Amino acid sequence: MDKDKYLEKCFKGEIIYGDNFDVDEIKNWFEMEEEGYSSLETIELEDLNKNIYHYHQLNKSYGFKYIDSIKSFQNVLGIGSATGIEFEPIIEKIEKLYILEPSDVLRENKIKTLDIHYEKPTINGEINFENNKFDLITSFGVLHHIPNVSFVMSEIYRVLNNDGIFLFREPIVSMGDWRENRPGLTKNERGIPIKALKKIIKENNFEIIAENYCFTLTTPLNKIFRKFSKNPIYYYKFYILLDKLISKILSFNIKYHTTNKYDKLYPQNVFFVLKKRNLD
Repeated sequence: MDKDKYLEKCFKGEIIYGDNFDVDEIKNWFEMEEEGYSSLETIELEDLNKNIYHYHQLNKSYGFKYIDSIKSFQNVLGIGSATGIEFEPIIEKIEKLYILEPSDVLRENKIKTLDIHYEKPTINGEINFENNKFDLITSFGVLHHIPNVSFVMSEIYRVLNNDGIFLFREPIVSMGDWRENRPGLTKNERGIPIKALKKIIKENNFEIIAENYCFTLTTPLNKIFRKFSKNPIYYYKFYILLDKLISKILSFNIKYHTTNKYDKLYPQNVFFVLKKRNLD
């Protein structure tokens, strides 16, 4: 397939850009993204350095509520979880926490009293742990920074224990033309088309426990809201609940890529709760 036709299929949301890259292309991508996020000048990163995390209410409403009945997790893996602050709401459930983190900057030794065991991601996407290692894996807005999404998802399935839970949120829109400079975004990040994402989930034999859409009109509303608030609009539970309703209603209208800034009345993200089927 020639490059123009390939990109056309990517922007139509038929395939995932980068998912078929060779070793050299993946290595080049990895080098650009390794400190790509940590080097951005964003309010989110500034707040993270102050131990302020914007997504607790989102993660509770869309993810953690589905594991309330589980008393403990022996081994937990956070993919791209940086300082580990995302785990604060469930820290009492975690016995041992591992984090795959490319950045050497976004790290802490502990989250509260829990030690963090860091590992660097491999360039090819292999997760260097044994089969069935983890009872819980999280990945909140990380997979769209990775080229070979399909392979990494298969690795997540491999290292997840039977009946283990995988919580993840991803943008399902292009996030603009990644061939051009996009303020506030890294060089290569792009959303994952929802049809392609569901195909990967099915191919890996995950069971879908929950599938919820979010962040409809959040960007323009947040620009207005931040004029009056020190925190983003999605920091607050009232907005998460409102957005959940709006996103559910408008999920039929999802488009992967549009150049019309007024034609974006649909959810920008999806939040999945997946379970590894016990096939033994």
